[in-house]
Amino acid sequence: MIKVNVFYPNQPGIRFDMAYYLDRHMPMVAERLKPAVKSVSVDVGINGGAPEAPSPNIAAAVLLFDSLEAFQAAFAPHAAELMGDIPNYTDVTPVIQISEVKTIF
Repeated sequence: MIKVNVFYPNQPGIRFDMAYYLDRHMPMVAERLKPAVKSVSVDVGINGGAPEAPSPNIAAAVLLFDSLEAFQAAFAPHAAELMGDIPNYTDVTPVIQISEVKTIF
């Protein structure tokens, strides 16, 4: 199982339209990546750990796939459309991390 994380760093002065992201962009992502995507969720940053500390990321998309190859095959045909939608909700450059999931318990 692999996890694709798309982090949106929380930087001063950025624009991020959370309503658009949750109501339009992420449903489009989920629809385009079916049936390969197993789960889609969004983490909305609320705190950086210490009291009153800002979250390091304003949001993070979390997508699960059976394999890296499954993700790549599902994403490639829609990459231009999905990446092209980013300016509709933010002006921050997303940071992508693809990880192998290791379950502890």
